[in-house]
Amino acid sequence: MAEPAPPVPADHLLGVYNRAPLAFERGEGARLYTASGEAYLDCLAGIATTGLGHAHPKLVEALKTQGEKLWHVSNIFRIPDQERLAGRLCAETFADVVFFTNSGTEAVECALKMARKYHWARGEADRIEVIGFDGAFHGRSYAAVYAAGNPAYVEGFGPPLPGYRTLKFGDHEALKAAIGPTTAAVILEPVQGEGGARALPESCLTALRQLTREHGVLLILDEIQSGLGRTGRLFAHEWAHDAAPDIMCVAKALGGGFPVGACLATSEAASGMGVGAHGSTYGGNPLAMAVGLAAVEELTRPETLEHVRRLSGLFSQSLAALQSRFPDIIEEVRGKGLLIGLKLIPSNRAFMAAARDQHLLIAGGGDNCVRLLPPLIMSEDEAREAIARLEATCEAMRAEAAA
Repeated sequence: MAEPAPPVPADHLLGVYNRAPLAFERGEGARLYTASGEAYLDCLAGIATTGLGHAHPKLVEALKTQGEKLWHVSNIFRIPDQERLAGRLCAETFADVVFFTNSGTEAVECALKMARKYHWARGEADRIEVIGFDGAFHGRSYAAVYAAGNPAYVEGFGPPLPGYRTLKFGDHEALKAAIGPTTAAVILEPVQGEGGARALPESCLTALRQLTREHGVLLILDEIQSGLGRTGRLFAHEWAHDAAPDIMCVAKALGGGFPVGACLATSEAASGMGVGAHGSTYGGNPLAMAVGLAAVEELTRPETLEHVRRLSGLFSQSLAALQSRFPDIIEEVRGKGLLIGLKLIPSNRAFMAAARDQHLLIAGGGDNCVRLLPPLIMSEDEAREAIARLEATCEAMRAEAAA
C-alpha cells in the first residue's frame, strides 16, 4: 500500500491540488524513491516533463556548472546561451525566432498575443478571434483557459474573455464554417494530453494547415506535452505532411524538470512583436538556458528518437494484449508514441490509486482516461515491468469489482 503523507502540516498551502498520499526524496532514471527507500516506477514523469528521467547526469552537470557562475541577469542584456538555444531550436524546426518563458502557460500567452498583434500590425485590428477545441488544455492563465474553453476551468472567474471560441475536436467541417473575417488564429494540440490522449489524424492536421493558409489565419500548435521527442519524432506535427505551424508553444521536456518554456515562430508571424510588445523577468535566464541546451542536445539525438519509437511499439503491442485480457477494465488504448491513454470502464482515479499500490505512477486525464507518460530513456525491461504492474492493477480492480 502507498505510505501515508509525511507529518508536515499542509494547512498553509492553497487547496487547489488533490494530492496523492506520497512524498518523494530522490529520483534516478525512471524511478522515484520515498524517504524510507520505497521505489516507484515513474510513468508520469512530472506530467511528461522529466523526459530524460530523474537526475540525468548531463542535466545535473549543466546545472551545477552554470550555478557556480551566473543564475540571473536581466533581458536588457545579451544572454549568450539564450542565443545558442534559440539558434538550435530554429535549426531543428520551422521557426525563425524564439521567445523564452518559464512555463508552457507563458508560452501560450505569448503565442496568443503574437497572433493578434500580427493582424493588428497589418491593419486588420478586427481579427482577434482564436478558435480552440474541446478537451484541450493550454494552461491556467486567464487567456489560456479561454483558449481551451473547458467549463471546469473558466467557471467562477467572471465574464467570458472575448474573442475565444471552442469547437469539437476533429470536426473539420465545423472549423471550415467557423473561420471568418475576424479569425486571427487556430490553436491546437496535435495530441491532446489532459483531454484523454486523443491524437488528431495526420491527414486532418494537414487539411487544417491548408485551411488556415487559405484564409490567412495563423496556426498555433501547442506541443508542450506532445513535443520534444514524446511521439518518436521531435514534434508530433512532423508525422503529418506539410503541417508546420506559424507559432508553436513548447515547455515541459525542454528543461527536463527545470522551468523552461518557449514560443517559436516564423519571422512573418512574429512581425508585429516589436520592442516592448512582450517581456519576462526570469524567462531565458542563464541557469534555465544551460539546462535547456543540455536537454535539447540529448532529445534531438537520432538514437533518442529511435529508442522512443521502439519503446512505443513495445507499449502498443503489450497494451493491446492487456486490453483484450481485461475488456471489463480497459475500453480503449489511445495516444501516439509515449503519450499513451487508457480509456477505462472503472473510475480513473480509483485505477490510479490501485496502480500506486503496485508502486506504479500514472497520470489522470479527461474522458475517464489514465495517461502513461514514461521518461523517454526508460529501458525496455522497465517498460515490461510497467506493463506487469498495470496487469496487476487490472487484476486488483477486477477482484474489487467482484467482491
